[in-house]
Amino acid sequence: MELFDCRGLLDALGGPPREPRGHFGGVPMDLTMPGPYSGQWKVPQTRTEELLQDWSGALGADVRRGWEVRELAQEDGFVEVTADTPDGVRRLRAAYVVACDGEDSTVRRLTGAAFPGTPAGRELLRADIAGIDIPNRRFERREHGLAIAARMPGGVTRVMVHAFGRPARRRTGPPDFAEVVDVWRQVTGEDLGDGRPVWLNAFGDANRQLEHYRHGRVLFAGDAAHRQMPSGGQALNLGLQDAANLGWKLAAVVCGRASKGLLDTYHDERHEVGRRVLANIRAQGLLLLGGPEVEAARTLLGELIAAGTARDHLAAMITGLDIRYPVGGGTHPLLGARLPLGTLPTPNGPVRTAELLRDGRGLLLVSDSARAELRWLGKVWSDRVTPVAVRPDTAEPLYGAEGLLVRPDGHVAWAGTDPWGATAAIRHWFGRPDPGL
Repeated sequence: MELFDCRGLLDALGGPPREPRGHFGGVPMDLTMPGPYSGQWKVPQTRTEELLQDWSGALGADVRRGWEVRELAQEDGFVEVTADTPDGVRRLRAAYVVACDGEDSTVRRLTGAAFPGTPAGRELLRADIAGIDIPNRRFERREHGLAIAARMPGGVTRVMVHAFGRPARRRTGPPDFAEVVDVWRQVTGEDLGDGRPVWLNAFGDANRQLEHYRHGRVLFAGDAAHRQMPSGGQALNLGLQDAANLGWKLAAVVCGRASKGLLDTYHDERHEVGRRVLANIRAQGLLLLGGPEVEAARTLLGELIAAGTARDHLAAMITGLDIRYPVGGGTHPLLGARLPLGTLPTPNGPVRTAELLRDGRGLLLVSDSARAELRWLGKVWSDRVTPVAVRPDTAEPLYGAEGLLVRPDGHVAWAGTDPWGATAAIRHWFGRPDPGL
């Protein structure tokens, strides 16, 4: 939601419902955190995809559906992709390719990229069913398994079920409705057979991550880079954050404003975030799909969550609000973290920080009391960084610093008072200035 606000996309979502409750491995917990967008926001993935396609199209992106990649070759200075299309075989050349083609990524297979981890050992069956009347259940653990049921608008009920000890099946498609009915009956004793299946799905607890997110001129993002069990929207958040981190860096390199080495920071930053998310999802899978052997651990976790400190730690982890990249350059508390959403006092009146990021440029926030050299930097790099003067109308409008350099993805890359430190940071993240400025 923060990313969408910083790109001006929230209005198009129409105010989706917010659920402050969440869970860790099925153990209930409150996800409330400081800031406007904590908790879980109930936006269907199909709506998210529709929104992003419309937005990218308005920005000039050429979205081609029905193209299936079958060959990929890296050459000196470009990548060539061969694809089967509705109009026959086509070849495209580009400076870079970004593989966002899902957990069964064709590009990953063609490049031979190492994808270590563990295969699925257990799975959760899911189905949207019309014409049934069963009680709502939120992570109900019964003698023989786990049952979840939620009535949705339109008279459809979503059910999810796992029978303890039942291994994941090797699948080439969704489960049969009869399989869902059978496992649900084993766990709950209820019969869903008179219902009408609208959607069927199964997901396992596979846990894999690419060793490297960059392979020369091929980069990986989303499920193509990491495979994990869906849990609390973390997989979707992870993919969106991959894109937000990579997009501006790739644009800077392709447009000649930054060196190719900037793309290496994509792996350095996002691989560690992905590793941490996959670790917490794997722990959740053990707690969620484990049988009686995990009950003691679940009880202890519930007690720790109730104590407060553990809840704060887990809530920040699940919502992705604790991400901090290793940008270096000091000990300021905001370094590497996202710029807090709020309002800054400027000579032209108060301005929301999210609005300042909507053009996809960097920001140099400079206090009125800062040295002239610091303010001058905003003019030198004005073709890619927006300078913003901040009035000292509050005790610490810039959190104790005279200036903050904010990347297009909203993360603080430099904070301090020294113009030389700021210059080094701008050069590193945004390249050398245009000699014409």
